[in-house]
Amino acid sequence: MSDLLLEAPFYLPTGDEVELFRAAYEERIPVLLKGPTGCGKTRFVEYMAWTLTHELVTVTCHDDMTAADLVGRYLLAADGTTWLDGPLTQAVRSGALCYLDEVVEARKDTTVVLHSLTDHRRTLPIERLGAQLTAHPDFLLVVSYNPGYQASAKDLKPSTRQRFMAIEFDYPGAGPEATIIAHEAGIDAGTAESLAFLGDRLRNLDEADLIDGPSTRLLIYVGALVRKGIPARRACDVALVQAISDDAEVQEAVRKVASAVFAS
Repeated sequence: MSDLLLEAPFYLPTGDEVELFRAAYEERIPVLLKGPTGCGKTRFVEYMAWTLTHELVTVTCHDDMTAADLVGRYLLAADGTTWLDGPLTQAVRSGALCYLDEVVEARKDTTVVLHSLTDHRRTLPIERLGAQLTAHPDFLLVVSYNPGYQASAKDLKPSTRQRFMAIEFDYPGAGPEATIIAHEAGIDAGTAESLAFLGDRLRNLDEADLIDGPSTRLLIYVGALVRKGIPARRACDVALVQAISDDAEVQEAVRKVASAVFAS
């Protein structure tokens, strides 16, 4: 997906991530964003693209992704074959900010094509064209992944990881998270604070390895349902309890915490 964002995405900084990213962009240092699912990594990239008035190309990585999916391929046409640039090649040519979401989900032989783009060469090998494409001066590569979720077999290799500056993300504290939930879900501050408190309590269970803690995204979904008139405990059940686990005991544990927070 290629886009030039016209309106500022809502993003609430929780540290020095904005300054770090801006400095990395000015020096064209590739950026690695690490953090749990739903903590705001993608929104942060969108916000920075808007801040820098920069075109953004987003690619969601998966295990079937090949190097051709990123770089490009020949397609059959009526008069023979024609070359079609992949999203990475498009970004390299145009000077866009290219964001590879969950990069470790891509196959190892796919991510190897990033190596020459993320060092002093700043080139993209296009083997099928027999060419080395030099990156536009404005091009920047950004990747993300969730280190707590990935199996070791899917972790980033040192030869890849050490080509990036890393910014670590986590869920925001209760106060900032309440502000985010209130804005994104369009609900009152009191309900947002209760949802942020609920998220914090459930993440304590996550730290004890009892459940996978909820993302800020899930808490926003609950808030959006509440705004539409769904009772809070029912909204928690369908947008939080059922999403966290299919295990009946885990669901019951989460349901009890939600019921305690929204007792009325």
